[in-house]
Amino acid sequence: MGVVINQSIKNTIITYLGFGLGAINTLFLFTRFLSDEYFGLITYILSTANILMPLMAFGVNNTIIKFYSTFRTRQSQNTFLTLILFLPLVIIIPFGTIGYFAFDAISTWIANDNALVKEYVWLIYISAVIFAYFEVFYSWAKVQMQSVFGNFMKEVFHRLATMFLLFLLYLEVITVDELILLIVIMYVIRTCIMMVYAFSVKRPTLKFTKLAKLSDILKYTTLIIVAGSVANIILEIDKFMIGFYNILENVAYYSVAIYIASVVGVPSRAMHQITNPLTAKYLNERDKVSLKELYQKSSLNLFIISGFIYLLIVLNINELYKLIPEQFGSGILVVFLIGLAKLFDNLLGNNNSILFNSDYYRIVLIQGIFLAIISVLLNIYFIPHYGLNGAAYATFISVFLYNIIKVSFVYRKFGILPFSENTLKVSILIFISTMAFYFWDFSFYPIMNIGLKSLIIGLVYGGICYYFNLSEEITKLLNKILKRT
Repeated sequence: MGVVINQSIKNTIITYLGFGLGAINTLFLFTRFLSDEYFGLITYILSTANILMPLMAFGVNNTIIKFYSTFRTRQSQNTFLTLILFLPLVIIIPFGTIGYFAFDAISTWIANDNALVKEYVWLIYISAVIFAYFEVFYSWAKVQMQSVFGNFMKEVFHRLATMFLLFLLYLEVITVDELILLIVIMYVIRTCIMMVYAFSVKRPTLKFTKLAKLSDILKYTTLIIVAGSVANIILEIDKFMIGFYNILENVAYYSVAIYIASVVGVPSRAMHQITNPLTAKYLNERDKVSLKELYQKSSLNLFIISGFIYLLIVLNINELYKLIPEQFGSGILVVFLIGLAKLFDNLLGNNNSILFNSDYYRIVLIQGIFLAIISVLLNIYFIPHYGLNGAAYATFISVFLYNIIKVSFVYRKFGILPFSENTLKVSILIFISTMAFYFWDFSFYPIMNIGLKSLIIGLVYGGICYYFNLSEEITKLLNKILKRT
């Protein structure tokens, strides 16, 4: 776990820096510098592009991680990487052609008679292609065990650039229309930088020779499109559906709540940058002992860290919402439900990596398709009846069912579970902490309340985890920090 802990710590710091910048953008700048409708429009464009991204990438961002370690010679690696570079064009070019000739019909359907959305539909396709190739280049670097710079570009760069653009809007240097266009251009620049870095780590040498396992690679990449689409549909369909029902302002309110709750998932995002290629390596080498150890340790460590973050959020949520415009306060229940869903995701450790890098991914895809359909149907039912909360209900139910199926499947096929005795102890600790601190607030200014309450929660939660040694890795890390101080 040495390389995992080392890069995970760096990735966690970078990811939280990015989320800190994103929090400033989402909670304070977007909500004050933009109308709710335009805020919702930007969120709608990017969320829809994220739904399309796995399709545009043709699944190769996952394919490179699964298969790269199976090629031993330099020539076979170069041939494989050449295939990876050009394969997404198989989808991108035909879809772009269809979109060009059928633009009016497609934009009318996506906009659903919303004139504001219709003007920017073309940016959804551009953004999806940009996102796709960014993930390809990022995976290119990750298989060389270099994930830190890519994580910086993924989490920090675009948020810092967006902050700069928002201040230009506030100073009336640019218009709202120019802001939307410049945000997309910024993502283009990000992808170009990622490409240069990836190629500096592993210089591409174009080889168009016959490739072994080509049939297996094409089968996997075709099916993994569905896997990525399923995951993104479950995560992003709620924002798309809210916008589809012509309530762009509600997309803005919902996105703020989602952003707050998504902080719970940051440790998972950071750790998976390095556990994903390691998981693929253990599976390819059939090293079940290392796989089980990685599965359980990643689960426990993520659960402890994300559990603490979940407590900080839900126990301070009322004070936090006092700091942003009042109309955004309708998303408090969304924060609770989506936060729980993210916590459950973390509890599964590197479960996704095991599934999508194993030989059983086909069966999981079928289950995922079924759940994606359920997610869409749940959103269709709940959103008209319960608005923002309805979208949260649909997402929570979908994520809960999906995770139950995934952890059960890994247990049936590999005979391993991510849980341990300490998992139960951490669950009890999170529950008791919630009950003890939720109704306890100070009577100071909200920022002071949040800071003081968070400090107390951190001392109690961290102290208990340290005293009972609930995680060897976290205890060792704390010992190093304490010795340095």
